[in-house]
Amino acid sequence: MSSTSGSGGRAGSGGVIRVGTRASALAMAQTTQIAERLGAAAKAEIELVPVTTEGDTSRASLASLGGTGVFVTALRDALLADRCDVVVHSMKDLPTADHEGLRLGAVPKRADARDALCARDGLTLAELPQGARVGTGSPRRIAQLLAVRPDLEVLDIRGNVDTRLGKVESGELDAVLLAAAGLGRLGRSDAATELLSLDEWPTAAAQGALAIEVRRERGDRSLELALEAVDHHSTRAMALAERLVLAGLEAGCAAPVGVTAFLEDELLFLSASVYSADGARRITSSHAATPESRSAADLAEAARDVADRAVAELLGNGAAELAAAAPEES
Repeated sequence: MSSTSGSGGRAGSGGVIRVGTRASALAMAQTTQIAERLGAAAKAEIELVPVTTEGDTSRASLASLGGTGVFVTALRDALLADRCDVVVHSMKDLPTADHEGLRLGAVPKRADARDALCARDGLTLAELPQGARVGTGSPRRIAQLLAVRPDLEVLDIRGNVDTRLGKVESGELDAVLLAAAGLGRLGRSDAATELLSLDEWPTAAAQGALAIEVRRERGDRSLELALEAVDHHSTRAMALAERLVLAGLEAGCAAPVGVTAFLEDELLFLSASVYSADGARRITSSHAATPESRSAADLAEAARDVADRAVAELLGNGAAELAAAAPEES
């Protein structure tokens, strides 16, 4: 992987694909993996273009920043300004509304979508002592923790994975909750003391999935072929179903909404839960659809079907009021 300078339009055999990414260790790790696959498919060199976002510089909570878009806007600006050819996001950070100048070029195969508890002394959630101090920056995780263990002291924290794990190692916290996918991409999966089941602990929409955005106009043919090579139709459909629930609820990524979709036995399953901020209330809806085939179009149609039905049921049962009671979101 090499660096170069100059203008766009150079992707392809013997050229360079400029890949925009956040500069954090996790973002660089996950982007490097995808960039290498793009480069191999396009027979091109790769230049990583680090971009600093509002979410990287502010120490305020994600909820107070508005959640959705704080890790995305600067990357999109760089792409629109032709400082890079593609950008790689954690898909759960993307706003649910389409961007008029950009499109989703590819969604690679999803990593582990579960949340991971990283606790001192190898403890599980059930084994944490009464009043244990647990850190997370996610209103959803806060609600889920309090729903299961209202005795816990849940603290709103920020920082990268190493910073958060360091708070446990130093004894400042008894545990932190992190995404299993992020731990895996950083080679830190051994820090997890419990992986929380998606059946009982649905995670953020599209957690574990990455999104490759490109400008809306079609690019170099070799780049388009490379995007097709890394696109995973099943992951794209599962992420679409989950994100459509957020869109239908008009809930930002900071809202206490957990949603998970998966394909099994030719069925696309979706389960979504909306929590009150204190975890005392939870509204859940689960639905399934049978795609006519595993084509991208048929999977997308099934995703829209299950999401529409889940949203209608959640709203009918009062989910909008629960989501609206969350900390400030966009």
